[in-house]
Amino acid sequence: MLQQRVVERGGSAPLRSDQQEVGAGAQGGRAHPVSPDHAAARGHDGAGQSRSIHSGHSTGPPAVFLVASSELARVPMTVKGIFPRRTPPPPSAGWWAVALPLALMLASDYKLRSRDVDQAVGGSADLTVLIEVAVYGMAALYLVYTFGLRPPSRRITGLLFAAWTFCGYVAFSALWSPFKSLGLVRGAQLMVTMLLAHLIATRATPADLRRLAHAFIGIVVVSVGIGVAHPFPRTRLTEERFNWLYVHPVQAGVYLGIAVLLTVGYLIRWTTPRDRLWHPLLYLGALAVLSGALVATGTRGAALGCALGLVVLLATARGPRGRIDVLVMGAAVAVVGVLAFSNSILAFVARGESAETLSSLNSRTDLWTLAMAAYSEEPIFGRGLGASRGLFLDDIGLGGGHNAFVNALVDNGTVGTAAFVTLLMTLGFVLLMLARHRTLRADAGMLLGILGFFLADSITTEGLAAPANVSSMWLLLLVAWSETLRRQGGDPPQAPGAAIGEARDEAPGAALGAAPGEGRGDRAARVRVSAVVPAPPHVEGAPQQP
Repeated sequence: MLQQRVVERGGSAPLRSDQQEVGAGAQGGRAHPVSPDHAAARGHDGAGQSRSIHSGHSTGPPAVFLVASSELARVPMTVKGIFPRRTPPPPSAGWWAVALPLALMLASDYKLRSRDVDQAVGGSADLTVLIEVAVYGMAALYLVYTFGLRPPSRRITGLLFAAWTFCGYVAFSALWSPFKSLGLVRGAQLMVTMLLAHLIATRATPADLRRLAHAFIGIVVVSVGIGVAHPFPRTRLTEERFNWLYVHPVQAGVYLGIAVLLTVGYLIRWTTPRDRLWHPLLYLGALAVLSGALVATGTRGAALGCALGLVVLLATARGPRGRIDVLVMGAAVAVVGVLAFSNSILAFVARGESAETLSSLNSRTDLWTLAMAAYSEEPIFGRGLGASRGLFLDDIGLGGGHNAFVNALVDNGTVGTAAFVTLLMTLGFVLLMLARHRTLRADAGMLLGILGFFLADSITTEGLAAPANVSSMWLLLLVAWSETLRRQGGDPPQAPGAAIGEARDEAPGAALGAAPGEGRGDRAARVRVSAVVPAPPHVEGAPQQP
């Protein structure tokens, strides 16, 4: 609140307790007259017994002046648009907001063994599967025990409603899946992930999500070190591609792409270094390691998505200046890349494959033809969760749709695909609205970059529309992060009557009742007075908080 103090001029009687300093007023500032009846408004009987000063004579109540301090404190304000009323940031939600998302990701994707797709579709469970299910079960028990299961006390936002609708329908579709064991387990995992995302969206703070992002970067960097130090046995299709443990290079590319975007998102925050948790040199070192590993995976979809995500991030995270930088730097990098590294780029894209294989996107176009035939048989509600993992094994030997939207059409039909597209469009719209606020632009731009990465990568992978993998988890984390930013609130609105005054040497101190020679050291103090900042309720005629 604008800090204020009440001062009295001349040789009047000492100020009463209700006329002493109001707030913690700083020395200096400009004085504004206040009604002498303010004490009576506060319930004091002797409000009219004090003397005032007029032309040096004590003839009545004293003239009381309100001095505005040059310091401003935080005031809750009403934020227009899609933001609720601003409130002081709550304390950290706790360790669970960082540990549980990472635990679910690692349990779903980090494997110490490799097995065929038909074994997974058949529903056979080994020790690794049991550990994965146990991690999800313990996470669900902790969340329910700590926060309970009860209907929301307030109306949820459209973004959360879209996320719950999509996840609920996908989990429900497991009831008519041809592979019920797989579908029911994946559906339960998806609902646990959505419950965690909802609690993060309603309870976590931006600081919690900042720690989560940095922990994710650290885990991926350590994973790259494991892959370099101890390469695990490779399959025939991944002999020349980098990975770690038994994580498929496609999944490794998704981890690396997200980590690259998070690293760049925090590295470019020149104006808000407080958002960084590491030294800039650490970000640069991590960026070099992650970028090299991403290229070594040979995952073309992740590389394309990362490039698109970087363009979106740089164009939105820094506002109009960032778009100019992208235009200039992007043109220069494109020219240098084409002239100097054209052969390397073509070799990366071709990856030693024949023209026929490249034209079919590694048999993906043949798979999509079969997928469209399967979709035409159940176009409304789909074949059920997990159906695409086993429908095409006999015909083409591939599991999954290898495209997020094709996978959604086969498993969830038109209804589920519409819910999926609605979620993506709502998330993109909310992030664009958040990026219009200076205080939220850095985070919103980074999240938009990750969303752009997912949209490009989903052309050749189905993870975004399938449960229990890093892509779907980060999609729901983007929803939770967006809601956390909305709870924080954007830029305070600029009131039409707001004025910025500056007390200079020519300030009319005598006209305001200041003693001669008083406050010479304070005349240069800058005073910001805003009509939207409420004064204490006993100050008559002062603007009140809406």
